[in-house]
Amino acid sequence: MRKNIIQDKTYQFALDVVQLYIQIRARKEFVLSRQLLRSGTSIGANVEEAVAAQPKKDFISKMSIASKEARETHYWLRLFRDSQLCPNLPLSGLIADSQEIIKILTSIVKTAQKNNGEF
Repeated sequence: MRKNIIQDKTYQFALDVVQLYIQIRARKEFVLSRQLLRSGTSIGANVEEAVAAQPKKDFISKMSIASKEARETHYWLRLFRDSQLCPNLPLSGLIADSQEIIKILTSIVKTAQKNNGEF
C-alpha cells in the first residue's frame, strides 16, 4: 500500500494537538482548548474521509473541509501564543506544522479541482 503523506502528517498533528490540549486543560483553560481540540483533530478525520470518497466532488469537498479546519486550528494556536493565556507552551512547532498542512491541503484541493474541470 502506498504511503499517504497528508494522512500521516494530519494523524501525527492530531496526536500533538491532543497532548497540547492536555497541557492546556491542566492550566484550567477549558473553552478555547476545546475549540483547538475539535478543529485540530478534525483535519485528519476529514482527510481520512476524503481518501475513501467515491466521486471526485466528494474528495474535493472533504479535503476543502480539512483545509478550513487546518486554518481554524492555525488561528487558535496563534491566539494561544499571542494572548499569553497559557504562557510557555510549546506552540511554535505546531504553528509551523499547521502552516505546512494548510499548504499541502491547498495544493491538493487546487490540483483536484483543476483535474475535475472546476477551474
